[in-house]
Amino acid sequence: MKTLLNKMAGYDRPQMIKKMGIYPYYHPIESGQDAEVLINGKKVLMFGSNSYLGLTNHPKLIEAAKDALDKYGTGASGSRLMNGNLDLHEELEASLAEFTGKPASVVFSTGFQTNLGTISALTGRNDFIVMDEKNHASIIEGSRLSYAKSFKFRHNDMASLEENLQKTDSGQIVLIVVDGVFSMEGDIAPLDEICRLAEKYSASVMVDDAHALGVLGKDGAGTASHFNVTDKMDLIMGTFSKSLASLGGFVAGDVDTINFLKHTARSLLFSAGIPPASAAVALKALQIIKEEPERREKLWENTNYARHRLQRYGFDIGESQTPIIPIFIGDDQNTFTIATLLMAQGVYVNPIVHPAIGKDEAMLRFSLMSTHTRDQIDTAISKLIQCRAMMNGKLSKITA
Repeated sequence: MKTLLNKMAGYDRPQMIKKMGIYPYYHPIESGQDAEVLINGKKVLMFGSNSYLGLTNHPKLIEAAKDALDKYGTGASGSRLMNGNLDLHEELEASLAEFTGKPASVVFSTGFQTNLGTISALTGRNDFIVMDEKNHASIIEGSRLSYAKSFKFRHNDMASLEENLQKTDSGQIVLIVVDGVFSMEGDIAPLDEICRLAEKYSASVMVDDAHALGVLGKDGAGTASHFNVTDKMDLIMGTFSKSLASLGGFVAGDVDTINFLKHTARSLLFSAGIPPASAAVALKALQIIKEEPERREKLWENTNYARHRLQRYGFDIGESQTPIIPIFIGDDQNTFTIATLLMAQGVYVNPIVHPAIGKDEAMLRFSLMSTHTRDQIDTAISKLIQCRAMMNGKLSKITA
């Protein structure tokens, strides 16, 4: 057998988990993403979605997608550099720049490709990347594609950040990259303190606002707006697959940097432009976010209610400050088991295990949407309590 095939045949962790009856991934969802979905013909409460504002089924977004299909067809049919650049893409870029408070932006095919292309294009062999140890995988992969020297600082630890900045050379590019809202722990990067240190060490700052856009800041403009440091941020990155109910990614910044990225970021130059319907939906979502602030208000009402209820019943939710609420369990197998028990009782949550997070830090990722009702939240937490009891005290980290 060829070496590649032999190695692949030896990868059997998913098969082992399936044999145990606790495999929790790739559930086929048979309905739109909302507070309740259909899985295998059964109604399930969805507490694992990134659709924080519940816009995926908004009639105006669906109408925008249909109109774009009628006008442009189904795809861009090429890279944006060549034939795949639509006027719709450029209209979206102008709206994103205005929304984030920056002079310009550029749209990529996905959020992952945005980080991949931006970080690797901006930094070279003699430069430095300084990043939070809990950053998203796309940031890590972007740093690996760069020839720059990379340093990781302890999560949200400003003393550790400064220690790493002291290892850099202010005569070269020094790029600090952090998640605005950390996608697993649900806590927020202290951008005001990060910007202060960046100024001290002549560094630039890039924030991945995938989970913050639509959630934090004025009109949902993100983490920089939340801390009132938009003017100090060099780059604000975001995705369309969360609050914007679509698919794609972007980065916003000054005109010169965006111009550079549009002509050098390989994940942009060698990927097709996002489909017209995706661009139209993201554009309309930006409008709805401004026009319907009650969605964000309801999201935070739900978030605060769920957080207080989970804490009341003794669940360890860490330092979460956002609609992402981790329920720490520790052991991978116990995490899979409780996720399976919850699914059997009609509640979907995301089980997160190593290597997505550190060893022995396994968790259930419980996510709120503005479309959740209080009854749905109460039902989900009640089921969590029942499943904890069914585990017979094995999950010490979430035992009341």
